[in-house]
Amino acid sequence: MERPEFKKMMAEARAKKISAIVCYRLDRISRNIGDFAKLIEELDGLNVSFISIKEQFDTSSPMGRAMMYISSVFSQLERETIAERIRDNMHELSKTGRWLGGTSPTGYKSEEVKDVTIDGKIKKACMLEIIPEEADIIKQIYKVFLETNSLTKTETYFIQNGYKTKNEKLFTRFALRNILTNPVYMIADEDAYHYLIENDVDLFAEKIDFDSKRGIMAYNRTIQKSGKANQMRPMDEWIVAVGKHAGLIKGTEWIKVQE
Repeated sequence: MERPEFKKMMAEARAKKISAIVCYRLDRISRNIGDFAKLIEELDGLNVSFISIKEQFDTSSPMGRAMMYISSVFSQLERETIAERIRDNMHELSKTGRWLGGTSPTGYKSEEVKDVTIDGKIKKACMLEIIPEEADIIKQIYKVFLETNSLTKTETYFIQNGYKTKNEKLFTRFALRNILTNPVYMIADEDAYHYLIENDVDLFAEKIDFDSKRGIMAYNRTIQKSGKANQMRPMDEWIVAVGKHAGLIKGTEWIKVQE
C-alpha cells in the first residue's frame, strides 16, 4: 500500500477522477487480506469499480465478493509460504557461517569462495575478507565510543578528522550506530560465547568453535518492511554462527559497547 504509483492511483480515486481500477490479477494489488479488504471497502465508498481480468470477479453480487476475498486469502498464503521457505533456506545457510550477500559491512569485502549444496540446490558461497584500512577505522570507532560513551561525540571526532565511509561520505550517528551494534565485528572468543548463550540466540556453533580469531555471523537480526526503517529483532530470534571471516573487536569490548 506504500507504493508511490499505488498512492497516486488512490489519490485520483478519492478525487473522483476515475471510475474503475482494472488489474491483471488480484495479487498484483495486494497479497495481504487485511489491506485488500480495506481497499475494497474504500473503493465501494467511492463508487469505484474493481475489476480483475484473470479471476473475472463480479463484485456486484455477494458470491462474487466472497470469491474475491477467498482468492485474496490464498494470495496471502502463497506470500507467507514463500517467506517461510526463504527463512528455512537462511537457517540452513547460516550453519555454513558464510556471508549471504548484500552490501559488505565496512571493514570487509565479499569474496566468492566456492559452491555449497543447500536443500539439494547448489548456491554460491561468499566469504568476508578484511580491508586493512577500513578495519583500522572500525577499531577506531569502537575505541572512541568506549572513551566518550557518546554517539554525538564519536560523530564529531570522525567528522573533524575527515574520516569517510565506504561511499566517501562523512560518518553520521546512524552509520556509527549500525557499526557499533553489528556482531559481525565481534571476535568469537569465550566472552562472546557466554554473551550469546545468555541471550538465547539460535546458535549453530559449539564452544570449541569460538577460537578467538574468527568473527560472528548473525542472521535474521532485522525486520524489513517496505517504506519503513529496519527494526531490530530481539536477540532470541537471531540465527548465529561463527563466521569464516576474521573478527576485529574483542568480545568484552563489543559487549561493553552494547551495554
